[in-house]
Amino acid sequence: MIVTSAKINLLDLDRRDLEAFFVALGEKPFRATQVMKWVYHERILDFAAMNNLSKALRERLAAHAEIRLPEIVADQASRDGSHKWLIRLDSGNCIETVFIPEADRGTLCVSSQIGCPLDCSFCATAQQGFNRNLSTAEIIAQIWLASDVLGDARNHNRLITNIVLMGMGEPLLNFDNVVKATELMQDDLGFGISKRRVTLSTAGVVPALYRLREVSEVSLAVSLHAPDDALRNELVPLNRKYPIAELLAACQHYIADKPYRRITWEYVLLAGINDSEQHAHALAKLLKNIPSKINLIPFNPFPNARYQRSGTAALSQFQSVLTAHGLTAITRKTRGDDIAAACGQLAGQVQARGRRVERRARLAS
Repeated sequence: MIVTSAKINLLDLDRRDLEAFFVALGEKPFRATQVMKWVYHERILDFAAMNNLSKALRERLAAHAEIRLPEIVADQASRDGSHKWLIRLDSGNCIETVFIPEADRGTLCVSSQIGCPLDCSFCATAQQGFNRNLSTAEIIAQIWLASDVLGDARNHNRLITNIVLMGMGEPLLNFDNVVKATELMQDDLGFGISKRRVTLSTAGVVPALYRLREVSEVSLAVSLHAPDDALRNELVPLNRKYPIAELLAACQHYIADKPYRRITWEYVLLAGINDSEQHAHALAKLLKNIPSKINLIPFNPFPNARYQRSGTAALSQFQSVLTAHGLTAITRKTRGDDIAAACGQLAGQVQARGRRVERRARLAS
């Protein structure tokens, strides 16, 4: 790594990058361990307060680096205990991050892009357009800020036990920054979250799924939402480029030779669209040879949405069909819908630039 005149935000660097940064400064690699402990364990961002570093090194760090966080501009609490934070980045763009507490876990849902280029028709984020990818620092900052607000501390009163990349954006279209961020999530010197408790959710960017297998072991959730290509083309336009058969092959490859792993399939139930018994039987047939868990998600409405939530009876019957086929199917409890923090409702504040042009360019790359 070359140290430039521009200050480097150290939240952009995983352990290897930080070691290389210190070597470029003429320091020993172990300085990375010291600084990571200050930043992620002690939550100290001021170099001057890192008192196991020499005064000269602290001054050099202040000259060449920074630890810069975005700003929380709104903090909403749901009646069910969920929290949603609106976080301002640059040029007026804002993203949303959600914390969902449960009896046995606390899940933080983080964003990976400002907006989303995929145009899924049932998702509020897609209606905001797309601006850009988040940096590693902007992804990691969401966890740092949420931990700080919640009073979380490593190995003591830990509230955030799980992290899901299910917020705004398609993580696999921001591959390098997302992978580096997941490394920091799992690193004992970072947030120390188990790889089984870090989940990446994707609509199915097939080439990136094959790449991910080579560099990561995070858990995988796939936004499926339909059991056939014709319907999925309508709901998830990415399917036109990577149809279901290709997606399933990539998912099977991702968990091959890992008998303890399975794919989580996300399936939003839309009244009269994808929630019939026939759809359930077709879905069961599609997934019968893949180790799977199916999350059935009641549709969460947003302004100008053209879909409605399936009724309780339809949802129950859909789940029963899947269970009768021997599949594990769970109905996800809607959380945070009173503050628009439920699945599919995150919108943020996005200054979109050429959404369709940007989407086509990214899908073609």
